[in-house]
Amino acid sequence: MSVSSSLSPTSGTARLLPGGPVAERILAEVAAGVAALRAAGVVPALATVLVGDDDASAGYIRIKQRQAAELGFASPHVRLSGSASQADLHRVLRDFNDDPGVHAVLVQHPVPGHLDYDRALQVLDPDSDVDGMHPVNMGRLASGLPGPVPCTPAGIEALLAFHGVPVAGREVVVLGRGATLGRPLAMLLAQKRPTANAAVTVVHTGVADWPRYTRRAEILVAAAGVPGIVRPEHVRPGAVVVGGGVRYEGRRLLPDVDESCARVAGAITPRVGGVGPTTVAMLFRNALRAAQRVAGVGSAEVDDEGAVVGDGGAGGGGGGDRG
Repeated sequence: MSVSSSLSPTSGTARLLPGGPVAERILAEVAAGVAALRAAGVVPALATVLVGDDDASAGYIRIKQRQAAELGFASPHVRLSGSASQADLHRVLRDFNDDPGVHAVLVQHPVPGHLDYDRALQVLDPDSDVDGMHPVNMGRLASGLPGPVPCTPAGIEALLAFHGVPVAGREVVVLGRGATLGRPLAMLLAQKRPTANAAVTVVHTGVADWPRYTRRAEILVAAAGVPGIVRPEHVRPGAVVVGGGVRYEGRRLLPDVDESCARVAGAITPRVGGVGPTTVAMLFRNALRAAQRVAGVGSAEVDDEGAVVGDGGAGGGGGGDRG
């Protein structure tokens, strides 16, 4: 069922836009691609790196390794102690760069405070950057060239397309300007493609009257990483609201979008099970496409106007941009 292209006040209950069915479709496509590679003698491999003893990070790695095994990926893993040096981390990444059997690499974020995640990321081969956050890949995205795309933005585009939300020609407002979500999402949804091609405005908490922008949005994406920042009075009646930003208190998830927004929105992602599943699915799509490129069977996506666009996919966890 598609969302109407014209907005009108809702009856008080927004249609939910769950990410689970989107992720299932993407992962089914990934599994088929992995099977085809294996039939051709290529075992796609997603390597993971964990630094330190953070229980939550270790849990995320286990989940990704379990999913990798279910999809047919090999999943080599290196765990460094919390006292590991920057040079130790760089050495691991260079070893993965030099290993022809490793196609994609994930460095679990955050790393201990004495380490520089961004410096480490620059050591990684951009083509194996499953999170799509390497500066080269951000440049590719800005230029419309093929390459891994940050997972949460790509997942949001896929979620809107799956649920029939028209994006082309509509006014999209992204609340948040961070490198992991707000900025790449704005670039992605502005590209000339049937599931994008929007008029995109990026606003942030440094703008005192930011609600003036969000209230006019036909599609509002909260990407600030500020719990409960978006409330019903900030939403245009009938708008589509996507909660991309979250923070955690221990294991408790604190989304940017207050649940009461469902009384005003026409459609909204659920508090749990919205953008998160699509983010993980896009990470594995990036990993598959990295292996396909090495095997010489991958191809860039081309939109209906013939413009080359990114490979799709994205990594990370939708943590929000904190403004």
